[in-house]
Amino acid sequence: MAAVAPVWADVITEARYADPTDRYAHGVLGDAIEWGTLELVMQGGDVRRFVLPRDHVFEDIAPRLADLDGDGAPEVMVVEADMSKGAAFAVYGAQGKITETPHIGTRNRWLAPLGAADLDGDGVVEIAYVDRPHLAKTLRIWRYRDGALQHVADLRGVTNHRIGETDIAGGIRTCGPGPEMVLATANWSDLAAITWDGRQFVFDDLGTDTTRPAFARAMACD
Repeated sequence: MAAVAPVWADVITEARYADPTDRYAHGVLGDAIEWGTLELVMQGGDVRRFVLPRDHVFEDIAPRLADLDGDGAPEVMVVEADMSKGAAFAVYGAQGKITETPHIGTRNRWLAPLGAADLDGDGVVEIAYVDRPHLAKTLRIWRYRDGALQHVADLRGVTNHRIGETDIAGGIRTCGPGPEMVLATANWSDLAAITWDGRQFVFDDLGTDTTRPAFARAMACD
C-alpha cells in the first residue's frame, strides 16, 4: 500500500554533498576527499543541511533520489561511513536519516550502490549494492518497508568498482518485463544483467567487454 503523500514543503527536489573533508583517509574513490554534510533542496526552495558527526563521512560520488515508499516523493540514498566501522547504506528524508544498514564492521571497508527498484515484482521497493567490491564482491539486496531496511538476498562473485575509480559502474536498468542489475563478474571477465525474483538470481551474459562504454550501452539497453 502506498504511503500518504507528504506535504508540498517536505518534497525533496535535489540532494547534494557539501563540506568536503579529508578526515577519513581511505581514498577508495580516487582522492582523499569525502563529505561532511548532506544538503536537501525542498520543493519550496528551502535547503536543509544534515551535518555528520566528526567520526562519520559521506563516502560517495553523489546522493541518489528514488521514491522508496510509494508516496510519490523521493527519499535520498547515500553511503555513510563510520571511521572505525566502515560504510553503511543509509536512507534520508526531509527530516533527516530514516534508516541504514549495519556498517560493514571494519575501518576502510566500503560499498558501491546500484540503486533501487521493485526487483521481484511484489509492489515493494528493494535497494541493491555491492558490499566491498574489491574484497567480498557480494551483491546485497534489502527491502525497504515501513521506514526500515530488511535484508533479503545475497549473491557472491560480482563487482562494479575498482580501487581508485572516480565513478561506479552499472546500476539497475529496465529493458524488458522487469528490472535488471548490470554488474561485472568478480574478475572483470564478463558483463552480466542479473534479475532476482524473490527466490533466485538469474544471469544474462552480456559479453566480455567490461569497459565503461560497454556498461553505458548495457544501461541504455543497446
